[in-house]
Amino acid sequence: MQSSMNEALQYIEEHLDTEIDEKEIEKITGTSIYHFRRMFSFLSGMTLTAYIRNRKLSNAMFDLLREDVHVTDTAFKYGYSSVDGFSRAFREWAGFKPSEVKQQQKQELKAFPKLTFQLTMQGGAEMNYRIVEKEAFQIIGVSKKVPMQFEGVNPEIENLAQSITDKQKDKMHELANLEPKQVINASYNFDDGRMDEEGYLEHMIGVLTDEEGPFEGLDVVDVSAHTWAIFSSQGPFPQTMQETWAKIAAEWLPSSDYELVKAPEVSFVEDDSDLNNVYSEIWMAVQRKG
Repeated sequence: MQSSMNEALQYIEEHLDTEIDEKEIEKITGTSIYHFRRMFSFLSGMTLTAYIRNRKLSNAMFDLLREDVHVTDTAFKYGYSSVDGFSRAFREWAGFKPSEVKQQQKQELKAFPKLTFQLTMQGGAEMNYRIVEKEAFQIIGVSKKVPMQFEGVNPEIENLAQSITDKQKDKMHELANLEPKQVINASYNFDDGRMDEEGYLEHMIGVLTDEEGPFEGLDVVDVSAHTWAIFSSQGPFPQTMQETWAKIAAEWLPSSDYELVKAPEVSFVEDDSDLNNVYSEIWMAVQRKG
């Protein structure tokens, strides 16, 4: 897994100024582009799109230091459709305009080095999981498009939780007829963003059901039948749950025979009255590689 991830990064590196073919990345890694993107985000703490954008801007910085290179040529070389779009992205990243690079070199420039993955399998620590086949179901609740955030509490998700009305809560509890029969968090529709913007995802706070609608006042996500890897953990919250997410990405997925498929990522906690001993689960839809 480590070597194929690095081969894919090398392919991307060699095509920063041309077209990056997702089919070629799938061929190199032997997994779907969805799995590669999610694994990249888990392991690096940024989206693949953000990484590619930063590498292009870093290379553009070095190009612009040369006397015979112009901003317009550099913008089109790295795939920007307009000089204004390139200049805006460059300024947000570097802190100054691309036309100011030569003057700025006497003070301070910025670089974004190529990533290399070095996965280390720690071992020795148990991971409790089970593989479960689930029929199609629905997640009903309250949802919101939020920016991707890889560290800390996402304030937009906190705002979403606070926006749920008592009527919506009562309706969700009434319709929650599938395990775990309690409120869950689900993230889906991961959008890495375009060249000039950050990534977003849809987040829902809701319950699982196979009841038929309409579900007045609630949003609905239809989930197809899938194989699910369900990871359980118990301990101090949220540290134990966060450690489980990290182990799934850095240890279980690279060494298992499974890859992620496009479906909501579900998590929930049971009674959190004692934050030193909280039971939690993480559900990931998977399929066998190849």
